[in-house]
Formats: sequence, C-alpha cells, structure tokens
Amino acid sequence: MPASAASWERETLEKLAMATLIEQRQARRWRNGIRLAWLVFFVLLAVFGWERGGAPADVSKPHTAVIEIKGEIASGGEASAELVISSMRSALEDSGTQGVVLLINSPGGSPVQAGIINDEIHRLKEKYKKPIYAVVEETCASAAYYIAVATDKIYVDKASIVGSIGVLMDGFGFTGLMDKVGVERRLMTAGENKGFLDPFSPQTDKQRAFAQTMLDQIHQQFIAAVKTGRGARLKETPETFSGLFWTGQQAVEMGLADQLASLDFVAREVIKAEELVDYTRRDNVAERLVKRFGASIGEASVRALKTSPNLH
Repeated sequence: MPASAASWERETLEKLAMATLIEQRQARRWRNGIRLAWLVFFVLLAVFGWERGGAPADVSKPHTAVIEIKGEIASGGEASAELVISSMRSALEDSGTQGVVLLINSPGGSPVQAGIINDEIHRLKEKYKKPIYAVVEETCASAAYYIAVATDKIYVDKASIVGSIGVLMDGFGFTGLMDKVGVERRLMTAGENKGFLDPFSPQTDKQRAFAQTMLDQIHQQFIAAVKTGRGARLKETPETFSGLFWTGQQAVEMGLADQLASLDFVAREVIKAEELVDYTRRDNVAERLVKRFGASIGEASVRALKTSPNLH
C-alpha cells in the first residue's frame, strides 16, 4: 500500500476518533448539566416547600375567611373546582371561621367546574352551618355567577358586571375559503359525526341541531341553579336568562344580587368578624418551578439524546 494512502487512512481514523470523543464529551456535559439542574431544583423545593397557599392549619381567633375566584374557571387553573372546594373545606373546618366570602372577579368558564362548586357549596353550608357569601369585584358572569347563586347572599359594587346566564360554543368554519384557494381537506373518521366540529369540514343541519340541543340542556341546568339559589328574591323577566349582563346596581334591582357592599363591609357588618384570613389555594413558587422546570428539563433531555452516540 502506498505511503500516501496509509497516511490518508490514518488521518481519517484520527478525525473519526476525535469526532466521536467530542460527541461523547458533549453528551456528558448535557447529562451533568441536567443532573445539576435537578439538584438545584430539589434544593429550591426544600427551601420553598410543597404546601400551597392558604391559611395556616389552625386559626382559632374569630375571623372572616376569604377565598378568591379570579380569572377563567377551568380544570387545572387557579379557579378550578379542585382548588376552590379545597379552600372552602379548609376555611369551614377552622374553628375561628365565622363565615366565608367568595371574592369573585371572573368572566366565567367551564359549566362543569362551576356546577361542581355550586353543588359543593350547598353541601358544605348544610354540613358546617356557617354562612357563605359572594362578594363581586369587577365581574361575575356566566360560570362565575353559576357559582355565586349557591351562596347565601351576593354582594356587588354598583358598577360590577353581573349575569350572562347563557351557554355558548364557538368556533370557525373555513370551508368556503378552502374552496377559493383550492385546498382539499382530507379528514378520515370512524363514525359519521366524529368530525362535525372540525372547522375545515361542512356542518350539516342535523349536526347543528344536535349541538344546539346540548347547549339548551346545559342552559336549563344553569337556569335551574339560578332559580334554586335565588328563590323568591329573583324578579324574572324575559331577558333574565337571555345571556345579557347588567351592572351591579341593576342586578340588585332584578334580584340577581342582594346588596351593594364591599368585602370589608360584609366582614364587619354581616359576618361580624372584621379580621380577614385568606384561604385561597394557589400554586406557590415551588409548584410554578415544577411546571416551568419540567418543560425545560424535557427539552434539554431531548437535546442530550440527540447528541448522545447511538449504541446498537
């Protein structure tokens, strides 16, 4: 074999060996980095702890318990049935709690989550014999009002937005646009109605009627909850359950709310326990780190796997 050929092979092997060594070093760096990140993560958990926000386990001094319901009412969110109900139980089990205030500022959300909370409010009132009130800040609409009507009384500001007793299902239809631009939708389903909510497929009259029936049924459930909760206080009109919303002042006049009042007023004058204790369960620092850190660790792990040598 010529010397030049042997030299070329040797150089090629050296380059391949060096490339493999560099790749292995990069993989080790990723693994070590991930391990270090996990170590830092668990140290932070040890510092901040796993307990969610809320009041201490025993607050024996007489007080008004406050539970915030803010933002969208949805599973997995801070206004989910799981967190709101857990907060109410903690508050009512405390010997010092004289009454509970749900401090509401929400445009609504899931009727399922709201219905679960509504049912539990009725059960907890009966079990603990302590009053539960709703105090509305800016907005108490749709699913948020679904929750509020289960309380003993609803207090609002004169400019609060209250009501929106209705149900909606929204989406888009792009079939006409697709025809214009010459795009063909290739959707395969098992079951003739499986894809009827697909925005790129036409909707038949039968499918539209089916969806409307479902919405009407949920609407009737909402209406029944309002009538049960408000009782004789409700001054029903043809517009009451139309999905419209009103100011707090109008809501009081219509019997959708009871009185214009603030949180401090309710604690001081109604519950007669001026001290406020927040029982709202929230994601604490550690839990927020879990969510963010978990996503970044997953991404880093994928990168590490991509740079690691494959062994067969």
